[in-house]
This record gives sequence, structure tokens and C-alpha cells, in this order.
Amino acid sequence: QVQLVESGGGLVQAGGSLRLSCAASGRTFNSYVMGWFRQPPGKEREFVAAIRWGGGSTYYADSVKGRFTISRDNAKNTVYLQMNSLKPEDTAVYYCAARTGLVIITTTNDYNYWGQGTQVTVSS
Repeated sequence: QVQLVESGGGLVQAGGSLRLSCAASGRTFNSYVMGWFRQPPGKEREFVAAIRWGGGSTYYADSVKGRFTISRDNAKNTVYLQMNSLKPEDTAVYYCAARTGLVIITTTNDYNYWGQGTQVTVSS
């Protein structure tokens, strides 16, 4: 059974940085796409970034392009989201997700597995 465990959230000032981690277990993830989503207070869950585990292709939402970087460590079975130049509007619960297949998709319904989420709060 696939398990995803996020960590690394917290409180940071605007302009600061955080790195989120997602430890994945239960499968060999070479044929998976790993995604990061976020849910701001009172809003729908939205796509942030995704990476194709085998090959490393990435894709970003326009709102985070140039500020966030998604990466993976094969040896540790971990996906990271490096977040720089954080803004108050980045405040949200951040979720790690996984989907089988090789196509990067940005819709939440197409992801099979989800972590429990980690809170990121950016103060102004």
C-alpha cells in the first residue's frame, strides 16, 4: 500500500524559504507522477507542481514558476518542494500526491494517493 508522509511545513516571513519533503513507501515509483497540491483557507485544492519519477520531467503552476522547485531523491524515495520568495498568498495546507502513469496531470481527481498534508503559513 502506498504511503505518503509530508514534513517541513511551518511559519515563515514573506520572502523566506521552506523545503517540504514527501517520504513515499509501498511501491517502486518509477512509473509514477508525484505532485504537490495546496489548499488555501476557504478555497479549493489546487495544483502546485509535479515530477515524473522516472526521467524527472517537471511542471509548475504559473503562480509558483520561478520560485518553487520540485525534485526527487531516488535513494531516499523522497520528493521535495523547495519554496523560495514566499508570499502570504502561498499560505495553505500542502499535500503530496501520487498517480500511476507517466503523464503529468494537474487535476486532483487523477491522483490515486495522498498524504495527510502539512501547514505552510507565510506572514507579511
